[in-house]
Amino acid sequence: MGGMRDDLIDLLQTIDPALLGERIRAARLRAGLTQAHVAGDAVSVGYVSRIESGQRRPDTRLLTRIADRVSVPVDELLLGVARDRVAELQVALDHAELELATGSPADALARVEQVLADPGTAGLGTLRRSAAHVRARALEAVGDLQRAILALEDLAADAPDLTWIEGMTALSRCYRESGELGRAIEVGIEATRRIEELGLDGLDEAVRLTLGVAAAYYEQGDADYAARLCQRAIDRAEAMDSPVAKAMAYWNSSAIESMRGNAAAALPLTRRALAVIEASHDARSTARLRTQLGILQLLLDPPQPREALEVLTVACRELATTGAGPADMADNRLAQARARLLLGDTDDARRQATEIVDEVRSSMPLLAADAHALLGQVAVHDDELDLARSHFQEAVLLLSGAGADRAAAQLWFELAGMLESVGEPAAALDAYRRAAAATGLVAPPARRTMPARTA
Repeated sequence: MGGMRDDLIDLLQTIDPALLGERIRAARLRAGLTQAHVAGDAVSVGYVSRIESGQRRPDTRLLTRIADRVSVPVDELLLGVARDRVAELQVALDHAELELATGSPADALARVEQVLADPGTAGLGTLRRSAAHVRARALEAVGDLQRAILALEDLAADAPDLTWIEGMTALSRCYRESGELGRAIEVGIEATRRIEELGLDGLDEAVRLTLGVAAAYYEQGDADYAARLCQRAIDRAEAMDSPVAKAMAYWNSSAIESMRGNAAAALPLTRRALAVIEASHDARSTARLRTQLGILQLLLDPPQPREALEVLTVACRELATTGAGPADMADNRLAQARARLLLGDTDDARRQATEIVDEVRSSMPLLAADAHALLGQVAVHDDELDLARSHFQEAVLLLSGAGADRAAAQLWFELAGMLESVGEPAAALDAYRRAAAATGLVAPPARRTMPARTA
């Protein structure tokens, strides 16, 4: 086969002969050769003419010979782009992936769009497929879920491989995040079936897909089945003995148990996930998990605010050194403020919660509402009921514009109880009604419990 790569052999069988002939003719003219020079003693001049006019398709051996005569690589004749340009496009794509991984999705999206718009990628099927996946992930990361879904749906018809599994996992996740829970589950189940048929269920990515489907079931209100799916993922990860799969399974199972209001079951799962991730030296994930551990310690009955504050303080330092995003930092600091309130340190609790409100009010209204709710609890603790009502009302305003996912519903439910405690029954009833739109809510967890007011 003349030493030609398999992908180029496949391309030779499908390329438009007229396009290939045009490229061969242009290369011959650039080299200053006649058709007779190209033909040599291998074929007739007439046959070369028919190749250049698109009437004949050369076999691999002849194309290799022609490429040698015109001094152009075979891949350039087939792909229509020079090797150096292919390398440049790959570097640009790698750069986009790095930007996406380091928290610059808008820059990644702009760069990958440039790669896909480059005419030189027309014949680079593998590179274009990789770029299309990066583009879909970047669209999701910038919050454009509808365009991300369209991009991922287009990629769903590809042959199943590692990248395809990642794409299907992302598609299920985007459906879930956009509220299309039935589609999220349907896509996940169908992808799982194909993965099992092809014997790919031993991959880390297959475990991640299962966990994504579990999250969709939880959002749909089937918390028990979601927990069982997570347990299946744990069993498979442990049988695979994959640190990555085990960390994902423990972490996601912990999150499900926590959302079910079962902090006691979530805590050991978080510790197991933390132990695995610490051993992998993934500093950012370690810091995020340590924050989750501290939050769970506040959810216990009774809560462990002192131990939680120690864990959260360490995690905060780790987050700062790993370049964590504002949401992770704010989650950690709000948990610290909650721990300080439980310890009776209302001044520092108020200071931290106020800083969070100022920083995230416009960008993360749900988190700002949670911080206002905590400030209301601080005011109740200090017998400042009018101030407490003001903070709770601010939380209501922020929540009203924060969407209607389960996290918002849970906060509505908890806020209703706080409004009742300060003598606002009408506002509390409205909050309960808003919370009732979601299913599977649990009673206000221990993290909302305040210490007895001082005399």
